[in-house]
Amino acid sequence: MKIIIAGAGEVGFHLAKLLSYESQEITLIDIDKESLAYADAHLDIKVIKGDTTSISILKEARVNNCDLFIAVTAIETTNITVCVLAKQLGAKRTIARISNTEFINYKDEVGFTKFGIDELISPEALAAAEIKLSLKQSSFNDTYEFEGGALTMVGLTLSRSASFVGKTVKEAAKIFPEIHFVPIAIQRFGTQYTIIPRGNTEFKRGDNVVFVTSEGGAEELCRLTGKSNSDIKNVMILGGSQIGYKSARDLSDKGFNVKLFEENKERAFEIADDLPNVLVIHSDGRNVDLLDEENISDMDAFIAVAGNSETNIMSCLVAKSKGVKKTVALVENMDYFELSHSVGIETLINKKLLAANNIFRYIRKGEVVAMTKLSNMNAELLEFEVKPTSAICNKYIKDVDFPRSAIIGGVIRNGLGVIALGDFKIREGDRVVVCSLLKSIKGVEKLFR
Repeated sequence: MKIIIAGAGEVGFHLAKLLSYESQEITLIDIDKESLAYADAHLDIKVIKGDTTSISILKEARVNNCDLFIAVTAIETTNITVCVLAKQLGAKRTIARISNTEFINYKDEVGFTKFGIDELISPEALAAAEIKLSLKQSSFNDTYEFEGGALTMVGLTLSRSASFVGKTVKEAAKIFPEIHFVPIAIQRFGTQYTIIPRGNTEFKRGDNVVFVTSEGGAEELCRLTGKSNSDIKNVMILGGSQIGYKSARDLSDKGFNVKLFEENKERAFEIADDLPNVLVIHSDGRNVDLLDEENISDMDAFIAVAGNSETNIMSCLVAKSKGVKKTVALVENMDYFELSHSVGIETLINKKLLAANNIFRYIRKGEVVAMTKLSNMNAELLEFEVKPTSAICNKYIKDVDFPRSAIIGGVIRNGLGVIALGDFKIREGDRVVVCSLLKSIKGVEKLFR
């Protein structure tokens, strides 16, 4: 697949890096010489220096033969403009990064596809949505919803109190036959290896396990693992960035009590005017004495979304030391994921990864409806829509020649999520959630073409 990326910033570079690993033909365009030089030296891609809105530059990149054009510069209007140009010049599909979420809310009414823009993404809006979901499922490290929660992916670390530690998947299934969840990936404590569990796979203390749950499954998991899905009401946010602002707005609209710290005076007053139900404090939220004055120990959740990853991690550690039950940190460095989990920060948010997940489904073959990469694991979770021509259609799961390093987590049929076992028959129109190691994705895709 030929893919052109306009913008070599943090999102553009990360996308180019991930897509180059997939052996895709990548061209990266940017006007900044240094950003391109770094990408050219570290990635097996083609780079072009120039204005992304220049028609001659787009033609040099052979946009007429482009399967996917992705505009992720820092300027929203540039992304919209260049996508329109790319489509007119022959690009098959275009995706524009935007910051004004009104565009997403009214995209059908406005009809962006008529202009030549097939998809709009906002990394900031995706991050705010991820934060809201993590508070909803407060006892879990990682969460992702399919079809509005018909099926939900949750991740947690098994403690000694988990009732199925020391048992195999098959033994656990016999003890808890009416469960509404299934394990789909395991990472052993202290290792980097991802295991797709089978019947003889044993659960061990310290395992980081990812489950797919249907309705009621999350509550069952909490009971069986000795965790509690705490009711979160009081939330403290560090940083009035776009993500901090969107999170504060969304949470206050849902009835949460929100305090937000913003160091920049002008920005603090601007947020206070826009969000009258949010208590905005103009101060440096890293000040421990100030956090105590603002009763941080009474908070149910602490969300750190300042511009610096280290600041966010350290602030969350301070919050944990004050007894805050749920902490969420925005990080840019992917290497921090493993470290932060080990020191007790429940949820990590990364804009680049969220944007990449949203875009990646367009390069997967088959009818991929949704996709997410599992944090710190060498696996993807994909939602496929079954077509009448799909090899898996009208077959029982047990009769499908499914790759050993992939597993079906569940099926959504007529809007209802089902934990599907071997005697479940896949039908046209079903949406099937699959977890797969990267090496098996091509084999999985063939079943859904």
